Amino acid sequence: MEALNQKSLERVVSQKALQMGSSFPCQICVMGFLCGICLTSLFLAALTSFGSFEFAGISFSSTGFSPRNSSSQFFNDVTTTDCEFKLKETERWVDSNQSEATKTDDEKTSLLYSAWDAILTESVNGEREFLKRFGLNRSSVPNAPHLKNCKLSAQVNKQLDTRIKNESFPPWTSWTGLLDTYPASAANEQLRHFRHHTISEGAYPPWITGSDEENYPLTRKVQRDIWIHQHPSNCRDPNVRFLVADWERLPGFGIGAQIAGMCGLLAIAIKEKRVLVTSYYNRADHDGCKGSSRASWSCYFFPETSQECRDRAFELTANKEAWEKGIITGKDNYSSKEIWAGRTPRQILHAVRYLMRFQTEYMCGLLNVAHHAAFGKEAAKMVLTSLPRDWPKEATNNPKSDIEEFVWANHKPWIPRPLLSMHVRMGDKACEMKVVEFEGYIHLADRIRKHFPHLNSVWLSTEMQDVIDKSKLYSNWNFYYTNVKRQVGNRTMAIYEASLGRETSTNYPLVNFLMASEADFFIGALGSTWCFLIDGMRNTGGKVMAGYLSVNKDRFW
Repeated sequence: MEALNQKSLERVVSQKALQMGSSFPCQICVMGFLCGICLTSLFLAALTSFGSFEFAGISFSSTGFSPRNSSSQFFNDVTTTDCEFKLKETERWVDSNQSEATKTDDEKTSLLYSAWDAILTESVNGEREFLKRFGLNRSSVPNAPHLKNCKLSAQVNKQLDTRIKNESFPPWTSWTGLLDTYPASAANEQLRHFRHHTISEGAYPPWITGSDEENYPLTRKVQRDIWIHQHPSNCRDPNVRFLVADWERLPGFGIGAQIAGMCGLLAIAIKEKRVLVTSYYNRADHDGCKGSSRASWSCYFFPETSQECRDRAFELTANKEAWEKGIITGKDNYSSKEIWAGRTPRQILHAVRYLMRFQTEYMCGLLNVAHHAAFGKEAAKMVLTSLPRDWPKEATNNPKSDIEEFVWANHKPWIPRPLLSMHVRMGDKACEMKVVEFEGYIHLADRIRKHFPHLNSVWLSTEMQDVIDKSKLYSNWNFYYTNVKRQVGNRTMAIYEASLGRETSTNYPLVNFLMASEADFFIGALGSTWCFLIDGMRNTGGKVMAGYLSVNKDRFW
């Protein structure tokens, strides 16, 4: 009877408990109780039992002991069910938020990269439509550190390549950039005197960078003298004579050979006291070169002489008497031996620096496109760290200070430094020099990195697809290269260039050439005329102390 009463009592209690348990307040209490047990069990497990647990990626170990009684078993059961589930849910929530933050950063990087791309490559209307589509305005898009203001640069360079009235030289000063246009300098008598004195000496050709110790001896003086020779004050003076020449067009002549040949003609012109005037340049005869710059060297770089001298020289080419009297000569007046291997000291390394002293707006734009494709994403990530967290909703639009406008504006575009340029020449070049496999270039790169362990970035220029494929095997290097179709097999360079078309086959090598000139280190092949010219640019561009690593010594001939 007592047992029956006990069972009845249990049924009553159970029913009452069931009713209470179904009420909302009770569920809240139970949930709180279970959570309290979960938290308590975690700390007890950490302090009193053997083993370890992990929370948010941090591991904790304990060295205590807990007896396996009913209470501890209950805690363990809860820990391995409800609490484990709650921890995993928390970890998933944290990971989800982290991935959302990462996703947001990636989206912002892509947005900023695309905004720069629209500004760089789109028309004015296309740029506006893109910015409007993503809720941006021009002022909310920060400056791209890896890109150059090509229009402004071309305007400044034009001033630096034009003689000032009543002066012997253009406004070449010991300072660079836009400081010469700073308003306060015009009102300062002492500064005006110093400026006039500096310009009258012409000691600072602005296309030469680095100290005198970082360039070939007398680099600045030689460049100054070449500019003076090529820019007489009066091109119509009867004593001014000219050498007018087309760029070489013989089959098989690459860009390097063409430049080397024109450097030889410049040396002859200087020796004979003539002004060199270049004429038809077949590689610029394409739709990218507009107006008068089509089929002209001036599509890519500033002309070798003034427009007045060019006009006078072309005027004289129609004068039979001028040819007979030797007032004007052409390439046909000189033998190939005189141009290529004559006794005239061509000073080819200085000549190539002079001919490429200033880039045109078009050439600058080509470099911008290459910089953006290679370095744009990295630049966007860097810039985003300095912007408000909720950019582009919140954007700063502070007016430029004087130091930003007149000093910092002259800084060269950002590239990942230190940067190693590597020109791998293979293919049909094997008939002229010893060709070395890509592994040989990497071996030299590793030797450089032993002395400069922070070197990781390589600008790779090559016509061979096989080289690009092999570069992907070296994950310890960051390779950058232009995105063009490359050669498969050993076709001749002429056939390969024809497959690219004249515009592409001219533009991308010149981009590679200038990137190699600006890189901190260079690996090439001295048997290549192209690499020889790059060496000349580097040694007259503040890189003489960086050295030159070559995989071979010279040509076979």
